[in-house]
Amino acid sequence: MTERAVLSEGDTVGANLHVKQAYRNLTVPQLVEAALKRGEAVLSATGAVVATTGARTGRSADDKFVVETPAAASMHWTKFHKAMKPETYATIKAKALAHMAEREMFVLDASAGADPAYALPIRVVTEYAWHNLFAKQLFRDAISSDQQPQWTVLNLPSLKLDPAVDGSRSEVAAMINLDEKLILIVGTEYAGEIKKSIFTVLNMVLPSQGVMPMHCSANIGSKGDVALFFGLSGTGKTTLSADPERILIGDDEHGWSANGVFNFEGGCYAKCIRLRRESEPEIFDAIRYGAVLENVVLSDSRDPNYDDASLTENTRAAYPLEYIPNVSETGMGGQPETIIFLTADAFGVLPPIAKLSPEQAMYHFLSGYTAKLAGTETGVGSEPQATFSTCFGAPFMPLHPTVYADLLGQKMREHKVRVFLVNTGWTGGSFGVGKRMSLRDTRTMVHAALAGKLDAVEMWHDERFNLDVPVAIEGVDNSVLQPRQTWADASEYDRVADDLAARFRKNFEQYAERAGETVVNAGPQA
Repeated sequence: MTERAVLSEGDTVGANLHVKQAYRNLTVPQLVEAALKRGEAVLSATGAVVATTGARTGRSADDKFVVETPAAASMHWTKFHKAMKPETYATIKAKALAHMAEREMFVLDASAGADPAYALPIRVVTEYAWHNLFAKQLFRDAISSDQQPQWTVLNLPSLKLDPAVDGSRSEVAAMINLDEKLILIVGTEYAGEIKKSIFTVLNMVLPSQGVMPMHCSANIGSKGDVALFFGLSGTGKTTLSADPERILIGDDEHGWSANGVFNFEGGCYAKCIRLRRESEPEIFDAIRYGAVLENVVLSDSRDPNYDDASLTENTRAAYPLEYIPNVSETGMGGQPETIIFLTADAFGVLPPIAKLSPEQAMYHFLSGYTAKLAGTETGVGSEPQATFSTCFGAPFMPLHPTVYADLLGQKMREHKVRVFLVNTGWTGGSFGVGKRMSLRDTRTMVHAALAGKLDAVEMWHDERFNLDVPVAIEGVDNSVLQPRQTWADASEYDRVADDLAARFRKNFEQYAERAGETVVNAGPQA
């Protein structure tokens, strides 16, 4: 059993970190009580803890750094993974150590990874009780007493940096030191930074072990068939994987090894803006005692108002997997049979579903096209922005994209996996003119794909996007399957579609040489 006692003043919590007082591995009720008593959060009518995060209601993508140390030699430096000089890191770390030495801190020993062969023991040290509750619900069970954490996350939201003094870009910084195996997050209360920092570390260390780390959800059918759903925030990973007809493995982050698929997490971090029980009952009913609501507005009677976006569109719910019915007890599954690439096409020109060849799958995996929905990052406005995020998770992939693409291609070919591109975005026009794809239609199409009903059906070929689209799917209006027919002005559709196809080609130029001619030719054509 892990220790739950309140430790004495001057406690050492590991990684040479000293605090005024440490609360180790508290239970859910203890963390709920602490968060309420300390005024960090309030309780909703559903029993969930509700916290707000101030100005930072999404990831601070421009403030994410990896320290330039010898262990960072294999880093692929991008705008998502910027280098930080060791001396800058040392300045900020010294300030962080002094800050926490005067404060009570909450300590969680946990693990990331359901497969024991690849599980990463971690320690999460937080200034706020509700952040520790978030981590307890999102990561997996506490490590055994004979295990030592391999990585430490230190989260200090009340420590605001001064760029002129500390050398940071803003008052916020999320730093990864690969040599020290320490993640230091300061200046932001957004809990997602904790989760995504560990995901980034796993994406760094697992490929060398032959494991494909994936920003995807996963579930299992009644016949043991495993499906993967790739897509960025807001494209439907959580919604489509929380299927009452299938067993959920996890909703966001997984590994694919020789043993099969395994969840990195022990919980879900679902968007809940405009949440409805009738459309997403599993998520709706999971928001109860022990769950954490982030930036959700409450009524006077403490009922969550999921329609209120006054704080952010990126309202979130964190809850343990066991709050979801039909969830895998092990967090593991066999080799996948079907992969779904999800995109929320803000232009409204992509078909709602298309079957991909292996080469097309590689093209669209490297492209990672979607619309970045409002609020998922600081700096994203009220309208979606078209973006290409390689591997459907560029902000969390610290190695070169082709490392992950090569792993995916190898595993797809080895296990003969069927792949589909599914547009959960707009139809009948671009954002602001058209409407969002019907969730009912999307689910019908996805169920048909998972059941193998689209393996040998009549297809029409979209010449512009070089995609094969079913002519008909039972339960779906045939016109939806022909995007051009849903627009009032066909010539306007052609103009917008040509523009998006050109964006695909322009974006893929960076991968063309490494990907090869057959993959390049699998994408949209002029």
